[in-house]
Amino acid sequence: MIRRRPAADRGHVDHGWLDTHHTFSFATYHDPAHMGFRDLRVINDDVVQPGRGFGTHGHRDMEIVTYVIEGALEHRDSTGTGSVLRPGDVQRMTAGSGIRHSEFNASRDERLRLLQIWILPAEAGLEPGYEERNFPAEERRNRLRALVTPSGTGDTLRIHQDVSVHAALLDGGASTEYAPAEGRHGWVQVARGSVTLNDVALAEGDGAAVSGEAALRFTAGPEGAEFLYFDLA
Repeated sequence: MIRRRPAADRGHVDHGWLDTHHTFSFATYHDPAHMGFRDLRVINDDVVQPGRGFGTHGHRDMEIVTYVIEGALEHRDSTGTGSVLRPGDVQRMTAGSGIRHSEFNASRDERLRLLQIWILPAEAGLEPGYEERNFPAEERRNRLRALVTPSGTGDTLRIHQDVSVHAALLDGGASTEYAPAEGRHGWVQVARGSVTLNDVALAEGDGAAVSGEAALRFTAGPEGAEFLYFDLA
């Protein structure tokens, strides 16, 4: 079964400096029917204006994955990490027993767009930690490339939950396939373009919950597609 979550049905707040869409309930947006999916709790599609961002703030007991779609993200946190992430860069931050960080658009001229993802950890009180890695476009071209896994093998970031996160960049009309293991579930989030998942058409910003499907086939629309796939227990 594939259940589409249309982009237009998401929560939406425009703060001027931040234009954000919430796939699941977050902050002032509350929808009891969309509190998350399995261990996936938050997908925020954020557009941040030049030179603006989130000042230092804290998190606890959450695995936070950030996927940069366009622009440059300046990150600093209480583990001593400071870096600028660009498209192809992915970060995993374990909030654990407590972490503080800030995130800003590193450009004075161009907007920043990113997906910020929260995943519930397998246990509370973990030691805070941070990882980042670049995944070149060639590694995601017309295939699903694992970005985040529970083991951290295969040049992936390690997450403290039975979840793996994959990304693909499909050329117009190109296809790729994925075979979920028995009993697994999935979530698809379209970052750019459009893709048909089996017989379900998904546009930019759409998501979809996947359960009980033995095989998945993703086919991009004529403009191509960029999307994430979450493999969930």
